Amino acid sequence: MASSAQEHQSLSTTYGTTTAPPPTPSIQPTCLSSSDAVDALSRLLHKLPPSLSLPPRLLPRTISPPIISFSPQNPNFLHPHLSSFSQLGFFQLINHPITSQLANSAESDSVSLFNLSKTQKQQTFSKTWPVGYDDGEDTCVEEGGSESFCFESSSSTELTESTHLSISSLHEFTRELEKLGLEIIEALSWAMGFDKALKEKGTRFSSLMWVSEGVMGNNNKQSGRFYPYIVSLQYQIKCIKYSLLTDSGWVSVSPQVDSVLVTVGDIAQVWSNGSLKKVRGRPVAISGDKDNSRCITMSLLVTLPTDTAITISPFLPATSRQDDGDVDQAAEEEKSVFDTFTFEDYSWRVYNERFLFKDPLDRHRVQSK
Repeated sequence: MASSAQEHQSLSTTYGTTTAPPPTPSIQPTCLSSSDAVDALSRLLHKLPPSLSLPPRLLPRTISPPIISFSPQNPNFLHPHLSSFSQLGFFQLINHPITSQLANSAESDSVSLFNLSKTQKQQTFSKTWPVGYDDGEDTCVEEGGSESFCFESSSSTELTESTHLSISSLHEFTRELEKLGLEIIEALSWAMGFDKALKEKGTRFSSLMWVSEGVMGNNNKQSGRFYPYIVSLQYQIKCIKYSLLTDSGWVSVSPQVDSVLVTVGDIAQVWSNGSLKKVRGRPVAISGDKDNSRCITMSLLVTLPTDTAITISPFLPATSRQDDGDVDQAAEEEKSVFDTFTFEDYSWRVYNERFLFKDPLDRHRVQSK
């Protein structure tokens, strides 16, 4: 599967050709004044008794990601660890084929992109969702957004030609992460039992590399633009903590150096009929020493193409019959907890609304009606 990553690409290889329905007034982002929010919180805290402290559960929990060894010879290598990561939505992968030398070279290539002038960035990378350059100025967050580049794995070669920069390492790093991501999806489908349904449906994949530069800090909990994905991969180059927005709230994690932090996305959660917990958006780098140091993050999102009317729905197990002809009760009782919805409309809404606290899947849950 790793050798056929190119066959899974179906998004266009040029910038600006992805189309989507125009946003409606009901989905326009609304920015609230951060100063008003701070003043309101300050007044509330001053009314609390001096001896009253905030409950610990309001603070981000620190969790050690489950450690899983990559085994390309065993397509079901995730199954023994299913109980440990399915309720978290993330894990760290070790013994993978990506080298630290390649990751560091890719980071250096990324720095060269951010060293371009703002005019060069805007002229070279058109801002046509989801690919292109995002200056972060219209992101609704307290301290402003961070700059980012998003490009398809197959178009990183074109970046070299258009920018006249040597970013071959970033291109190779993107493709290697993509190959690894496809193998993880295969293992995940085996572990969850929807591998046959995935193949019968003829599901195709697409990969987006999201390169961001931002200031690390304890209060930096913004993830920039959101985009639906199956799994996200992020190589741990140095010892840095990350903040993740999970189904259980914000948590902080510190993966091992040279491991790959894998987060489960919303598409995988729907496919598993809610059995898998997810992480919303991309990991956000945080710093405990408040040194305001700059940080480059490179996240590879394995997602779906938007060039066709792809629909998302749970892969439910086929109803089975026992030897005596009776219907298997467990299979019969499993019902879909998500409606079927189109990926194009959903991805457009998630990208433009930039959910921070509201789960974008809520409106598609059957039990929420």
